[in-house]
Amino acid sequence: MPHTSIPLSQLKIGFIGAGRLGRALAWSLDTAGCRVHAVASRGAERAAEFAAPIAHCAQYPTQQLADECDLVFITTPDATIQAVADGIRWRAGQGVVHCSGATEVAVLAKAAADGAMTGGFHPMQTFADPAAAARSLPGSTITIEAQGELNGILLALVERLGCAANQLPAGARARYHAAAGYASQYINVVLGEAVRIWQSWGATESQALPALLPMVRGTLASIEAAGLAKGMPGPVSRGDVGTVEKHLAALGELDDDTLRLYRDLCLRSVSLAFAAGGIDADKAARIEGILREAKS
Repeated sequence: MPHTSIPLSQLKIGFIGAGRLGRALAWSLDTAGCRVHAVASRGAERAAEFAAPIAHCAQYPTQQLADECDLVFITTPDATIQAVADGIRWRAGQGVVHCSGATEVAVLAKAAADGAMTGGFHPMQTFADPAAAARSLPGSTITIEAQGELNGILLALVERLGCAANQLPAGARARYHAAAGYASQYINVVLGEAVRIWQSWGATESQALPALLPMVRGTLASIEAAGLAKGMPGPVSRGDVGTVEKHLAALGELDDDTLRLYRDLCLRSVSLAFAAGGIDADKAARIEGILREAKS
């Protein structure tokens, strides 16, 4: 039966893989009124935890799940997606989708050869805590990559989840996923550097983070309101050369790596400050010169 003839709420959805992303997405779909029909997982305990909050969600072997479901999400670790897809007999007209950000849809070639429609469905959200991720998913962006009927189904699911859709062309997934890292785990890295500098005078992480996080939230609010360039704070944004020089001198006393990272990040901020009109070309060149001359 073509997918377009099945109401979204009656579409039988299955998940192969019961990890954090799979649980968060399945629970969100169930809450949104979609029919999460079954889960398949090598770990019985994990499958039971996945299915527990969902009424009438069965725990099946992978082939039985594929036989009964109209749309299958493969939410296993990236390295196993192709092996999972290759080991199943798919059927014409069903949808087979993986949820990896970096893996190309081409790894689902076996499903496509069997006549299934294939695609990618990657929520731009963190999944350290599945329950928290499910609560924070509405309003997030989900990147989809599919064609024809499946593209329409995935767009409808994105809308049902209360999310925004980002459509990705083939071949761009690794770049897209790397870009997402700058807005997720690299925030941890940058804050880790700030905490490490605090520790240089004896402060602890538990003292530093409560001081730093409100500033992070304020910066995010500024970016949301004014954009990247005009929402950027700091000495470069206002052309404060003296403060930049003080930073370089102070961090150079700590270690070369700290100075190098500060210099590299600061150099990247100059073009944003110039675009925002906070500095002119002469001031931009002066700041860049000071930063490039700093020895690490």
